[in-house]
Amino acid sequence: MNQVLTRRELLVTIAGGVTTSTLGGARSPRTGCVTGHPEGAQAGQAILAAGGNAVDAVVTAALVAGVVAVPMCGIGGYGGHMVIAPGGRHNRAIAIDFNSAAPQTAQPDMFPLDERGQVRGRIDLHGWRAAGVPGTLAGMQLALDRCGTMPFSQVVQPAIRYARDGFPVTTAFANATRLARARLARDPGSARLLLSNGAPLRAGSRFRNPDLANLLETLAVNNSVDAFYRGEIAHRIADAFRVHGGMVTAEDMAAYQARVVEPLPLDWNGLHICTAPLTAGGLTVIEALGILRSLGWQRHDPDDPRTTHLRVEALRAAWNDRLRLLGDPQHANVPADRLLSSDHADQLAARALTAVRERRPIPATTDGRTAGGTIHLSAADDRGTMVALTLTHGESFGAQVTVDGLGLVLGHGMSRFDPRPDHPNAPGPGKRPLHNMCPTIVFQDGRAVLALGGRGGRRIPNAIFHVLANYVGRRISAEKAIAAARIHTEGDRRLVVDPHWPSSVGAYLRRVGYSVVPGPCAVVDAVEIDLSSGRCVAVAR
Repeated sequence: MNQVLTRRELLVTIAGGVTTSTLGGARSPRTGCVTGHPEGAQAGQAILAAGGNAVDAVVTAALVAGVVAVPMCGIGGYGGHMVIAPGGRHNRAIAIDFNSAAPQTAQPDMFPLDERGQVRGRIDLHGWRAAGVPGTLAGMQLALDRCGTMPFSQVVQPAIRYARDGFPVTTAFANATRLARARLARDPGSARLLLSNGAPLRAGSRFRNPDLANLLETLAVNNSVDAFYRGEIAHRIADAFRVHGGMVTAEDMAAYQARVVEPLPLDWNGLHICTAPLTAGGLTVIEALGILRSLGWQRHDPDDPRTTHLRVEALRAAWNDRLRLLGDPQHANVPADRLLSSDHADQLAARALTAVRERRPIPATTDGRTAGGTIHLSAADDRGTMVALTLTHGESFGAQVTVDGLGLVLGHGMSRFDPRPDHPNAPGPGKRPLHNMCPTIVFQDGRAVLALGGRGGRRIPNAIFHVLANYVGRRISAEKAIAAARIHTEGDRRLVVDPHWPSSVGAYLRRVGYSVVPGPCAVVDAVEIDLSSGRCVAVAR
């Protein structure tokens, strides 16, 4: 039942700097591992072999992924978060927030509502008004400045080569252009870059982005991303927004800053968790795990369907709080301390126990919105440094608009705001939208042992929650924790159940009152270090 669908069997002897790969059995001198995107991981691995640390490697991998995984992320994407644990014995980590920022003209009432308070039509999911200030490059620069050992001019070189020389179009990339063809065709820059004479790209054809290569080369020459935000490139981006009716200005670009923030911690079962704080999805994960900790969930029989019911109720309670109360804490009154308190966890744990005893779901709702996409990268080096980094366009090709002449596809961060003016996640000048990314690092005895994150939009927090519940709560290996089945919920009574769950669990949940449907959960990419052997195992499912 519990089987890893995709395993990158990369075993790295951290102490001796020797990699043993079961993909052919060869031994080669390497000094860590990177996982999460094939071309990105390969480029990051080369940086480690050249003497770089995990931060250098993961930034390299992210820049390559931003060129190659065009539908999912890019340097024009709306950004994300990362968590970095420097090597050494401590429980210390930093988080970097490079989420998109709304332009100064954004206002809480910018989405039209009808008399019932419902959005007329839809929030702008696509088009130039769906895009805010891109944060990815600022985040990469800040990570290098704070914790890297190599300059931007060096780590960006693999991305430049992929953009200039090209790469084969995958079936997924080709299918994404087919599905988005109508909207891509309406935007001149997107049509020129992402369609072939108006037709979707063909799988196996070679995709090149010379304009993006030139942009990255300019940044490499300057050894800085500053020109993207405050130079000629920034003005070209702002001009494109103005011409096409977007909102971002040169002043918005110049004002943008990635920022170092404190990770959210949780101690449970002898391990220490650090995850990305608001506006990332980590608070939801920590809140739900805190409920399990209050329940003593790890002592419950894992084969008893009621144990699964407790896990579902913990998630649903955290999602109910998420959708009602969370937003950018620098612009809204968010009760984060209360939501993460032991008292709140105890109250929700008591509700969950009552629901299980009475064989019913707790009252909770969702907002019915969906979100997909995203790339996650995890890395470790021989110094014990670990990094978890998640970045995205949002859904496929993000806003589905491109800055012509720069090859810059833009994410749709503005679509991640809530349209209700009185909601904590309503838009506002300079505000950052709530998103689902949850890069996380776990410590054991003061040393980082696990870096993980997910790809799959709104499914990410739940997937990370399930893996951590098993890895931390039950103290099983990352491979087994990631292989274990998952359930996705956003607070209502609809449960998307991983096909790995026993049919008896699904039958029990239906009897309790849930609508249970089979379906995919987010993919988790992780790197685990075994402190006793020094081996590093990269696992994904």
